[in-house]
Amino acid sequence: MIRALHSSASGMYAQELHIDSIANNLANVNTTGYKKSHAEFQDLLYQNLRTSGVENSLGNVVPTDLQVGTGVKTISVTRDMGQGDVVQTGGRLDLAIEGEGFFQVRQLDGSLAYTRDGSFKLSSDGVLVTSDGLTLEPETTVPQGAVDIQVSRDGVLSVLVAGDAAAVQIGTLEVAVFTNPAGLRALGQNLYEETAAAGAPQLGTPAAEQFGQIAQGYLESSNVKVVEEMVAMISAQRAYEVSSKAIRASDDMLGIASSLRR
Repeated sequence: MIRALHSSASGMYAQELHIDSIANNLANVNTTGYKKSHAEFQDLLYQNLRTSGVENSLGNVVPTDLQVGTGVKTISVTRDMGQGDVVQTGGRLDLAIEGEGFFQVRQLDGSLAYTRDGSFKLSSDGVLVTSDGLTLEPETTVPQGAVDIQVSRDGVLSVLVAGDAAAVQIGTLEVAVFTNPAGLRALGQNLYEETAAAGAPQLGTPAAEQFGQIAQGYLESSNVKVVEEMVAMISAQRAYEVSSKAIRASDDMLGIASSLRR
């Protein structure tokens, strides 16, 4: 009976983490470039009360094990790096990656981080930065007097300066791809950092080989599907409820056993 209490409690705790993951997905349904995550579960160790292949008291060979499970644990919260919908904004510095790859940004401590959020801005010095002021790598500076900014599908940045007849190229975007992008560690602020599980970043120009292409005037929306998350929430809620009922049933049985009289 004690096993049932602990097994059910582990089930309730696992579903709490499941609901936490679902709630975070729903909270970020409108977050640019957000990638949804889902919890994965694994059963715990089993107690072997009888081993298969041994003889019982009647001399017969037992064909199966007698095992009792001890519950469940959350083994992973896996991120789905699938493409989100690309939504037109019309912003000249709004850039979406169609396909594989991440933009590189330089953090305040000098390290690189990676993002799918392409809503860039201009700093006071004309440098392309994120909404938090982190510099896009490689650093690109838009000259003063630029009246238009153009970004091609392969990442070439060109500007049209007042008084000039033709646009001038000022730089080329780079994107980074990873062998296992789901292994990146989320930092918040729409940023990810490199990990050993993700592998080393492979840099390249957009639209080349395995690299995605750039869509100017568009942003990638979250890949969260609200209906899928609501269904998952209902399932998790019911699983939590069933585990709580198993605890109540175990407690009732323990109450009956403790009230026995000779």
